[in-house]
Amino acid sequence: MEPVFADFSTRPARLSNAVVGHHRCGIASSHLALGAGGYIKLDFTVDEREDIAEAVVTVTTLGGDAPMDVRLNGKVLSGEESGGPSAASAGPGHGAPQETVLTLPGDLLVPGDNILEIRSPRDAEALLRLRGVTVDPAHDRGRAERALAARTAGRSVLAFSTERRARGAVAWQPAPRLLFHLDGGERAVPAHLGWRGADGSEAAIGLRTDLSGFEGHWRAADGAPAEYRGTLMERSAYPEGTAGTPLHLFSTEEARGESWAPSGELRLLLDAGGAPLERVSWTDRRGNTASITLSSAAPAPEAVTTGELRDVTRMVTDVRASEEFEAGGEVAENLLRGSRGKWLAHEETAEIEFVLDAPAAVSAYRLTSANDASERDPQDWELAGSYDGHTWSDLDSRRGERFRGRHRTNEYHFTNTTPYTRYRLSISRNAGGDETQLSRVEFLAGETTTHPTPDAADFTGYRTPAGGEPTGYRGTTVPGPWSDAEPMDGHVEELLAGELGETARTLDDAARLIGKLAAYMRNSG
Repeated sequence: MEPVFADFSTRPARLSNAVVGHHRCGIASSHLALGAGGYIKLDFTVDEREDIAEAVVTVTTLGGDAPMDVRLNGKVLSGEESGGPSAASAGPGHGAPQETVLTLPGDLLVPGDNILEIRSPRDAEALLRLRGVTVDPAHDRGRAERALAARTAGRSVLAFSTERRARGAVAWQPAPRLLFHLDGGERAVPAHLGWRGADGSEAAIGLRTDLSGFEGHWRAADGAPAEYRGTLMERSAYPEGTAGTPLHLFSTEEARGESWAPSGELRLLLDAGGAPLERVSWTDRRGNTASITLSSAAPAPEAVTTGELRDVTRMVTDVRASEEFEAGGEVAENLLRGSRGKWLAHEETAEIEFVLDAPAAVSAYRLTSANDASERDPQDWELAGSYDGHTWSDLDSRRGERFRGRHRTNEYHFTNTTPYTRYRLSISRNAGGDETQLSRVEFLAGETTTHPTPDAADFTGYRTPAGGEPTGYRGTTVPGPWSDAEPMDGHVEELLAGELGETARTLDDAARLIGKLAAYMRNSG
């Protein structure tokens, strides 16, 4: 029997030797949620030549309060109607993955097509949240899990939605997406990950065994600590899901006594919405550990801005103001249009945040006064930059500024070689009016160049194999564009989306699965 599994922890679901139909089922990002009377049907095939004396069905759920009925080819295996094998469950508690394991006689399986049903009772009060299902011969229990793990190892680009909670706070606050991909050739699944940004911010996380989420801690550049957690949004095979994200590819070496020997490549992508990476540490499920410092993220001894300043205002993709006159059309977006429109706030102070599509080291900006009421002109303000919208660095401060007329532009210069993706203009005082206004804001940046130390590796560090001793580890950047881009009571049963290319391993498998899909389509039509 080909490995049978249905993994609902990702979208699309990962299926092997299975077609899944469902009814009264909500498809969440990390599980299927079955309401009262809802069910899934898993259609799988047993080879006619295989003699299976005993089989094991494992159903993984989230939480342990919801009852379920399990049936195989119409035979009730567990639940109120069964009188058959009882379910054994194990799990750490509410909300965590728990396993229900059913051992059944092999004669319940039939050569060819088999139907495994998992139902939420009609009188169920709690949702049944399904994480996954596997079917194994008892003599080779774990076969499906191993096959799933092998496929999962190839899906090494992980994207998490994240939240942070400051010390003493009650509510969690949304934080930037965490995207990472780590491949040193071992194709091992990560267990722990830690990093530090060039601005001093740092984080460390522990990933759940099924990679459905993580728990950790985070510290801002100013030293403020916070709890940090995430939920898996998407899992992809490299290079899917990496477009537009900086990727490091290194040719690595390992210390051998007083010399260095080639040790393959390291591919590293880690984007937490913050500063460029300075240091990364990790441990995989096999127990291998490594820690590296990236010299490209370290402060450059001679960072200089060269060439003429260029207008990077076109890189702004979003602008948000603390207040704007929406009814009159005098909104923050007008600041980017260069027309005779304007932005107006019915307040003496205001904040405007600009979001760029890529980091830029802004070192000058222009403010243009509006068409009337000079008392609304900004007079005192600060400009700050940020990578993530949470931690801000002060860049420029002005006091007592004046505009020489209407639609007049003032240009301000300051020293900055750090590229940011967000800039915030905080106006703390205007020229005496009850309202504040501007007609245009522009940003300018120059090309930043550095003078690295000759012959320096792009990362230095160490790594320790499981059960072994630590050894020196270093790498040099390889330049290139690595980042790419059955109906009941008259209801209709739906098919769960899966990937046919992964579900079917041979042409015979594909033909069989396409036939099953066609049958479902006819029945549902």
